This record gives sequence, structure tokens and C-alpha cells, in this order.
Amino acid sequence: MRLFWLVTLATLGMAKPALSADTNRTSFASIDGGMLELSGPALVTNTASLCAFTPQFDDLQRLHEDYAEAGLFVLAVPSDDFKQELDSETDVKDFCAVNFDLTLPMTVITPVTGDEAHPFYRWLAQEHDITPGWNFHKVLIGADGAVLGQWGSPVRPTARAITDAIEDALAR
Repeated sequence: MRLFWLVTLATLGMAKPALSADTNRTSFASIDGGMLELSGPALVTNTASLCAFTPQFDDLQRLHEDYAEAGLFVLAVPSDDFKQELDSETDVKDFCAVNFDLTLPMTVITPVTGDEAHPFYRWLAQEHDITPGWNFHKVLIGADGAVLGQWGSPVRPTARAITDAIEDALAR
């Protein structure tokens, strides 16, 4: 429903989403096959299975369970940019299912830095000077596509700063 209103308002010249679907910034290949469309509010986190911050998967799952019905889209983006990801999507999916019982949406293994970065991450770098410095960097995107906040690896996804920002975004 939110996407409908964004498209409608943008067509009428009343709003201009910061993320535009025509540049594929909002489309991610799903680890389960098919495509995932980023819709806001969304918490996007680059992840890695072999990282010391991997226990944050539990927090991401909790956010997914607690806020999905209210409209939050929690997306895990496995990446090997920091050389801590498993070798295949199958390995990542199995690892996350067995160790964390994840049901939240996940992408295929995706570059998040440099020239090969996914268009979403290139947009963050070019337009907002945001580039993950390590795994489990979190970015909150509003329903209008605007960046509402970012948090580094040490900040747990369920930290008050993040949940307050999520609740503010959902209330808009």
C-alpha cells in the first residue's frame, strides 16, 4: 500500500522517492530464488556468517517478528566483501536456518562496497556518503526512500536507538 502511495504522489509531483525502482536500487536477488523489492520502512543489514557479530542475526529475526505486521521490512544482505562469508548461498541459508532459525528475507551473496556493489549500496555511498566499514552495518530507510539512520557493527539491531527510529518511521 505504501508503494502505491509513493508512486501516486510521485506521479502527481507531490513527492519524489529517494530510491527509484528504475535503477534497480530497490531490487535484490533473493536467496530463496526470485526477487525481493525493498519497501520502506526497511532495515537493511549487510551480514556475514563467519563474523563475530553473527549473533546479531537473532536480533534481526526478532525485529522481523516484532515489526513485520506493522510494515517494517528487515533485509539481510550476505556479503563476502570482508572475507567472512561462506562459499555459497546454500551454505549461508543452511547456516542461518540451523543456527538462528531465520525466516526474515535474505539476498544472495552480494557486494556492498566498491565498484561491484549492489546499486542500493552504490546509491548510499554516492548520495549519502554511507559505506559499510564491516559486516552488520545497519541502514534504516523510510517509506519515502529517505535514509533515516545508520548504525555500525557494534550496535545491536534491537538497541533502543534503532527501535526508536523504527517506531518513528512506522508511525509516519
